[in-house]
Amino acid sequence: MAGCLGEIQRNIDKVGRFLSVSLSILNAHTVDFYTRDVWGQFMALPSTDVLSAINSDRIHTGEPEHNAKEKSSTAFGFCNDTQRLVDIGELLEAAKAHSLPGLGVCMTRDELLQSLRQNNTVSSSHEAVAIEPGEFMNSKKSHEVQTMSEVVACLAQHCTVKQVIDVGSGKGYLCSFLSLKYGLQVFGIDSSSTNTHGAQERNRKLKKFSRSYRKRFNAGGTALLALPSGQEDFIDIKFQVKDTEGDHILEGVHNIKSQEINMQLNTGERTSPRKDERGTLLLPEVLSENALEGPGSSEDLHSLDPEREDPFLGALSVDAIEDVSPRVPPAELTMTERERRKRENLERKAGIKANSDSTLFSPLTSYVTAETELRDLINELEDAVMVGLHTCGDLAASTLHMFVAKQELASVCSVGCCYHLLSEEFDPTREESPGSVCGFPMSQYLKDQAWFCGRNARMSACLALERVSVGQGIKMESLFYRAVLHVILRDHYSSFKSEKRVGNVYSKATSFVNYVRRALQRLELDESKLTDTAIQDYLDKYRPRMCEMQAFNMLKVTLAPCIEGLILLDRLCYLKEQKKVLFSALVQLFDPVLSPRCYGIVGVKIPGIA
Repeated sequence: MAGCLGEIQRNIDKVGRFLSVSLSILNAHTVDFYTRDVWGQFMALPSTDVLSAINSDRIHTGEPEHNAKEKSSTAFGFCNDTQRLVDIGELLEAAKAHSLPGLGVCMTRDELLQSLRQNNTVSSSHEAVAIEPGEFMNSKKSHEVQTMSEVVACLAQHCTVKQVIDVGSGKGYLCSFLSLKYGLQVFGIDSSSTNTHGAQERNRKLKKFSRSYRKRFNAGGTALLALPSGQEDFIDIKFQVKDTEGDHILEGVHNIKSQEINMQLNTGERTSPRKDERGTLLLPEVLSENALEGPGSSEDLHSLDPEREDPFLGALSVDAIEDVSPRVPPAELTMTERERRKRENLERKAGIKANSDSTLFSPLTSYVTAETELRDLINELEDAVMVGLHTCGDLAASTLHMFVAKQELASVCSVGCCYHLLSEEFDPTREESPGSVCGFPMSQYLKDQAWFCGRNARMSACLALERVSVGQGIKMESLFYRAVLHVILRDHYSSFKSEKRVGNVYSKATSFVNYVRRALQRLELDESKLTDTAIQDYLDKYRPRMCEMQAFNMLKVTLAPCIEGLILLDRLCYLKEQKKVLFSALVQLFDPVLSPRCYGIVGVKIPGIA
């Protein structure tokens, strides 16, 4: 349930108390694991015991597993005297209890939709274009777009508005879906002109695709008619695809076998299948994601470079963290680039007025902050819903600040990501910038406490516990190599704290010796100091302790939801503190295995309040 301000503050206090004890683990850097003896510093248990407890399906509830030498009182499994972990079962129990599911502060998506639909029977007879996202997106993006678009359409209907502003719109999937399926007028704002151009072209192809099939069904086919939660009636078109044996039916283009298949519309008309250059089946007109992308712009998630960001994040499977869209601050743009963006936006606005068929989705290029004047970007702006699907770092916080500050924004639905890119107001290393607004903390409640997480802890918040638990885990060897390399740099080179980055040399290395030599070359250090045998001796020395690193990093994964929970509770608390906000809630929108950053902040203003 949504909860009142006092309840949210009490839950923040609970999470804060837990993190005050466990934050040191989250802020420990993997690179320093051996040079600073991180395991000995924080742990008083064998690594095998920790791994066994974490990998177990149940939390140990029997006799506490205190180290015999440290039988003192504990706080969340940590000894009060030594500050070292002595009871893994107690810590794991506490981690579950202080995550968002354990606190019980989230609404489900269905509960939110039911709440918004109460006493709301407004509907329209307008027939919007039908689109099935599974036909042109990967399964993750399809799940996110379908789920969020229904919530956004429902918010628009609840607030009786017809416009949506998508901040950090990226490649425009959500924008296209909202405009084509729900008939909403969507303005997609992204700082990347490449994304803006791609979104515009993709939307054109999607409209062409959907019109083609609408003509087929208007000619006598049977469609599945459904009443949306959003503003318009709409039609869902579903295609049945059978294999040659006819023993099962597939929908869309996912997992289609390379054997000959027949595609059958409800009219009984058979259509010859087409394939792209890789042999993937395409439905008629435009269907595959590559066809929508155009040359050289296919969407793919990338893992962060282990040494460019955090080795722990870089060692996760590619889906364990969210994609980061490039955002270049206006101050870093050249005058030529600024003029080009301004000219493109003016031309696009002129095109919108001249061509009524394109008014449902308008992609714009702009760097957006909390101070951005939306009416300067959108001349025809009316009351609108503001949305952000996996908005990066401070942009998620800016979205909520804009919602509160702008009279024309009636509601908001914000799903953030990339917590490691957040700026923190009470970061002692932060350079003061006049007028800048930090992404954490947002609420006055946490500002009064001067709460500070730390960059490594925020990096840990990007981890996906649910994905790791189903086997999409950590590639330990790359982390291990990097930590042992740090020992070598400490022992033989004075520049082991150099600002230069090792980079992603692990993927190209054929052995540990080759990895070290590549790294030394990257750091421009004299590799002739070390023989191959000397390098191999380091590996042999630390190999028996690799399980310590594995156990420690699994602890980070287990604690990650608590840091994410504090960040999201802070954002919810910020909305609860605003008198003009009638309703606000933290909602689990997505399946966390499909989409790890699954929580959204939803807010609705009091009607007519400036």
